[in-house]
Amino acid sequence: MIIDFHVHCFNDELAAKAVPQLAKCANIPARLDGTILSLKESMKKAGVDKSVVLSIATKPSQTEKINNWTALIQDDSIIGFGSIHPENENWKEELLRLKENGIKGIKLHPDYQKFFVDDKKMYPIYEVAIELGLIIIFHAGVDIGLPEPYHATPERLRRVIDDFPGGKFVAAHMGGFSYWDEVEKYLVGTEIYFDTSYSVRFMNEQQVRRIINNHGYKKILFATDSPWGDQSEEVQKIREFSFGYEIESAILGLNARELLGI
Repeated sequence: MIIDFHVHCFNDELAAKAVPQLAKCANIPARLDGTILSLKESMKKAGVDKSVVLSIATKPSQTEKINNWTALIQDDSIIGFGSIHPENENWKEELLRLKENGIKGIKLHPDYQKFFVDDKKMYPIYEVAIELGLIIIFHAGVDIGLPEPYHATPERLRRVIDDFPGGKFVAAHMGGFSYWDEVEKYLVGTEIYFDTSYSVRFMNEQQVRRIINNHGYKKILFATDSPWGDQSEEVQKIREFSFGYEIESAILGLNARELLGI
C-alpha cells in the first residue's frame, strides 16, 4: 500500500482560482488543477492507494466550512484532515466535531495562520487534540510563497514535542524546509514524524540518508505536496534510493497506515 500523507485539494470552484494564485505567489508550477478528480487520476497513474488531503483555514471564519468539506470528501481513497484556526472562538467544539466525524487529524500552518508554533496560546489546542487522539501535522520551515519570519522552525518544534510527550506530531517537509541542518540538530531522534513532501528532491542525498538512518525510518512518511509535486515522480524518487524492501515499504505506506490506524 502506498499512502501520500500530504496533498492539497479544493472544491472545484475554489480550485480554479486558488491554484493559479498560489502558483504565481510561490513561482512554482502546479502539476494538477487542485480538484479531487485530478488527484484521483494522479493516484491511479502513480499507484497511490490513499491520499491525505490537508486543508488550511487561513481565516477564523473559514474553519467550519473547511471542516464540513473535509468530512464530505472522505472515501476509500481519500483521507481528509481538518483545520483549526487559532483565533476561531469555537476551536474546541470544532475539534470535537472532527473527532465525531471520523477525521483523524488536523493541519496547522503557522505562517499562514500567523502564530509561532511554540507560543503558549496554542498549547490548549494541542492538549485537546492530543486528548482526542488526533494527529497534528505542521507546515515546517520555509514557505517559499511567504516572507520571513518563519513560524515553525526545528528549534521551536522541539519545544512543543518536549512539552507534549506522546503527542502524534508530524513535521512536514522533512522536518523543516531548508532548515535541514537544524532538523538534524533539534529534531532527529525525537518522537516526531517527518513527511517527505516537496523536500527530498532539493536535499543532498547523503543528508536524506543520514536523517532517515538517525531518526529512524519508521518515523518517515511518504508525501508529495500535490499539486506542487507529481505523485509518480515522487514515488520513483523514493525507490531510486534503493533502501531495500523493508524500509521502502515502511516509508511509502506502512508507517502512515500504522499512524492513521487503518
